[in-house]
Amino acid sequence: QVQLVESGGGLVQTGGSLKLSCTASGRTVSGYAMGWFRQAPGKAREFVGGISRSSGSTYYADSVKGRFTMSRDNAKNTLYLQMNNLEPEDTAVYYCAASNRDFPSTYASTYAYWGQGTQVTVSS
Repeated sequence: QVQLVESGGGLVQTGGSLKLSCTASGRTVSGYAMGWFRQAPGKAREFVGGISRSSGSTYYADSVKGRFTMSRDNAKNTLYLQMNNLEPEDTAVYYCAASNRDFPSTYASTYAYWGQGTQVTVSS
């Protein structure tokens, strides 16, 4: 099975940028559909974006489309989430997750492996 560790979170002002990393060990990220989720206090975990296993096609939630970009570096066995033009509403703990499916799902229950999360705080 794969182990996932997120990094890159922090405090940023509105309009700023952050790049999150999710480094995998045990198995390669290219062997899974991968997803980024986030969870704000008092709210349910929500899908941010995903990347398919084979083609590397990416999918995004409407709330982040045009601002966030996912990528995968197979040589480094790492998944990235570039976040630009951040808004206070983006404040949350961000998690990466791996699914045995070919395509990423918006449902958290379809992901078998999760990282511990990294905090992103956007100040107004």
